[in-house]
Amino acid sequence: MSGTPGISSTPHQTPTGIADDQNRWLSWLAVLALVYLLLAAVAGIGDGFKAAAGDNARELFAFASNPIIALVVGLVATALIQSSSTVTSIIVGLVAGGLPIGIAIPMVMGANIGTSLTSTLVSLGHVRNGEEFKRAFAAATVHDSFNLCAVAIMLPIEILFRPLERVATSLAQVLYSDASLSMSDMNFMKTLLAPASQVLELATSWLPGIFSGIAMIVMGIALILFVVSRIGKILRTLLVGKARDIMHAAVGKGPIAGMASGTAITVLVQSSSTTTSLIVPLAGTGVFSIQQIYPFTLGSNIGTTITALLAATAISGPMADTALAIALVHLFFNVFAIAIIYGIPFTRNIPVQMAEMLATLAMRSKWYVVAYIAGVFFLIPLLLIALSRLF
Repeated sequence: MSGTPGISSTPHQTPTGIADDQNRWLSWLAVLALVYLLLAAVAGIGDGFKAAAGDNARELFAFASNPIIALVVGLVATALIQSSSTVTSIIVGLVAGGLPIGIAIPMVMGANIGTSLTSTLVSLGHVRNGEEFKRAFAAATVHDSFNLCAVAIMLPIEILFRPLERVATSLAQVLYSDASLSMSDMNFMKTLLAPASQVLELATSWLPGIFSGIAMIVMGIALILFVVSRIGKILRTLLVGKARDIMHAAVGKGPIAGMASGTAITVLVQSSSTTTSLIVPLAGTGVFSIQQIYPFTLGSNIGTTITALLAATAISGPMADTALAIALVHLFFNVFAIAIIYGIPFTRNIPVQMAEMLATLAMRSKWYVVAYIAGVFFLIPLLLIALSRLF
């Protein structure tokens, strides 16, 4: 009987239940460790490129002599460095040093395209499972597709009428002040990832010259593939019940919530590449659909602009307002692109349709994946440079 003295009616966990709870906590700790490794791998690729290029990294930007070449330079530099935040911060510094803002604007647009390479590489971690890979590749390339559409619309308008330059320059003159804010004081992710970066550097330091940088790039890519394959298996078992509900409330509960969460997370980690890379495995395992991922990636585009804005506040002198203007261009470009493409029902689903088509082709043959990555991020940009020099 429930009222018998000495017998408790309070429910208690069985040893099996306690063991299950312990296993879930261990699994969540494993997820955190894998996320850390994923962030370290992305950072390692960027560090590897910098080590391989040495002092010549900034010379990538010296070739920009017209808007098309400037666009390609921003794209390729970001694809290689694996950080649009780094590239846009460099562009802010170059503008402060005298780079014409009309050349810098296409560079910033190119950086938006180049940053989406990381999530595309992350999707390759699902390549062994056909349906998972299709979902992951579509989730990754919806970011590419939107950014390509945004540039196709906004770049000709900017070349002809310069609305971004005019609005940003006017606002920068109003907002400009002598107060400065150092980027090094804000980027706690760099401090957090420092131990992993030091391990990667130590592991490759014995190699001569540029080969240490190349080895870091290879290790970073290999680590991404390993992490994504492992994290997907763990998340399948963890993201059920309340955990799934929490994730859907943050990311999958309508476009406004999705954009807000994408913006907030990207501001926190100061890297849209990292944000979109973290969400791709969730799409691959079926936690989110491409329609839910789509607004989240748009939010990451807005969130990544914080880095250039902070970098601009550290500039002083006669070019300070111009440096702030190019940072504001990065923000306005993404906001206006979302308003035009996502805000109009007719154009809203074009990036999703493009991504789904690419994913279908990728399912047929993995050579389409190779052709897509090489073509969009390297071969077509080089062809555009060649054509621009001819004409």
